[in-house]
Amino acid sequence: MAGAKVQNASTYRPRNSTADRALDILLMFDDAHLALSAAQVSEHIGVARSSTYRYLQSLVSMGFIEETESATYRLGPRVLDLARLARRGFGLSELARPIMARLAGEVGETVLLTRRSGTAVVCVEREESRSGPVRLSYERGHILPSNAGAAAHVLLAWAAPDEVAAVLDASELTRFTDRTITTRRDLTARLAEIRQAGYAISRGEVDPDVLGVAAPVRDDRDRVVAAISVAALSRRVDDSRLPDVIASVREAADELSGLLGLARA
Repeated sequence: MAGAKVQNASTYRPRNSTADRALDILLMFDDAHLALSAAQVSEHIGVARSSTYRYLQSLVSMGFIEETESATYRLGPRVLDLARLARRGFGLSELARPIMARLAGEVGETVLLTRRSGTAVVCVEREESRSGPVRLSYERGHILPSNAGAAAHVLLAWAAPDEVAAVLDASELTRFTDRTITTRRDLTARLAEIRQAGYAISRGEVDPDVLGVAAPVRDDRDRVVAAISVAALSRRVDDSRLPDVIASVREAADELSGLLGLARA
């Protein structure tokens, strides 16, 4: 018994400091409680109304909460500023992983996150689906040329014309399969189609019998900085299913773009 008392004493810290009370108040806010009255706060933290007002006014003075015209309190601009800083601490992969996992579960196929690196394309993240892994040339960290596959085409489609020309001048248009685009004219036409559609589809251009559907991820300056794509065996995505996969990929890419915009705001 004595040992138990010592263990409890070593791990318990009384929550009665001003900082603890301030955190308790801030953590009261949620979707169901966007505004709080002093009476609600007083009852929750278990202190007298006069002490509650002191805590509230301290938070108001620092911008963490603000008082409304109806004598309630809501979160203030300082909280928004901290949220912005927290988001900026996350990298692209950290922001993308939950979205990729959700997309993989939704469509039941492998999801890739790719970026351009000079004249090449790099697979940054890969999320497997419940259907099992698909044999792909795109593995995490692998580098592939920019002329083959939906993700690579998306990353090039919104680049400036002189940038596209520079990439093509410096790149060998490698052939992976009979469907790989290996001429500048055909690739330029494909990029124009992708810009108009807002997404890219490829069938067997990098790996035989693999369908790719990709959409652009944009930063806060509307620049395409990455691509989210689904890679699946072609036989698992027929024409009747394809529109749903396209919609899911575009939605995921838009969601990640929104997070990047918020993170850089």
